[in-house]
Parts: sequence; structure tokens; C-alpha cells
Amino acid sequence: MNGAWLGGPCPQCGDEMPARLVHCRSCRAMLNSELTEDSIVIPDFFMLPEVTDLKSAASRGCYIPCPGCSEELRIHNKYRGQRVQCKHCNRPFVYGPQIPVRATYMPCPHCEQEIRAAVKYLGSKVACLHCSGHIELPLKP
Repeated sequence: MNGAWLGGPCPQCGDEMPARLVHCRSCRAMLNSELTEDSIVIPDFFMLPEVTDLKSAASRGCYIPCPGCSEELRIHNKYRGQRVQCKHCNRPFVYGPQIPVRATYMPCPHCEQEIRAAVKYLGSKVACLHCSGHIELPLKP
């Protein structure tokens, strides 16, 4: 045999093995007769420092329940402190700190896709669902 294992039945157990294996998956026998256990060098493991590109995200707005009908509304931060109206029940109200926030939304600082983050995750380090970029969420919506 010259070179890598070409595939076929294992010489020791007879199970069919795909090409380019060193050991049989079933019995762990050496498949290439040119190799010996001493000829396979396992490299040393070196711990590398963690490298992350952690970016902070800024909230663009919030998801809140309407004080009238409890339907979820998406409101931009620029309307905070202003009088707004529910698109479901047409009830006017002031968008302020007295209204509980369910979630916040923001663009991912890596891919610009929109992220919705529940209030319980604010202040946490998370990964974007779209690009897996590392993000630090804001503490407040």
C-alpha cells in the first residue's frame, strides 16, 4: 500500500471504512500498513487567549404594551416623553417611563440587522442571531 488508506474492509474486523482514515472506526486497528503508532505525532495543545470583537449596541426603540388594549407597540426612542396613539385601539397616551418595556430593538453593530432583546438580557453580552457577532447590550432601553 502506498500513501493513505483507500477505503474498504478493515483488515482486522472487516467493517467497511471510508478512504483516508488512519484507524478503523470500529476496532481502532491501524489501516495503513506503512504507518506505525510511533510515526503519528500528536501536536501539543497550546491555549490561545480569547479574541473577541465585542461591540456595544445602542437601543433604537422599545416594544411596549398599549395602556388601553395591551397590544404590543413598537415605538422609536425619539417619541419618548411625547403623546402617541395606539394603532390598534387609537387610544392616545404619553410614551414615558411609567409604561413597562417588554423588549428593545437595535441594529447589530456588526451586520446592521435588527435585533430584538428582551429586558432581562439588557446589560448582557450576547451573540447576534444573524452574524454571531459579539454584542454588549445597553443597560437601559
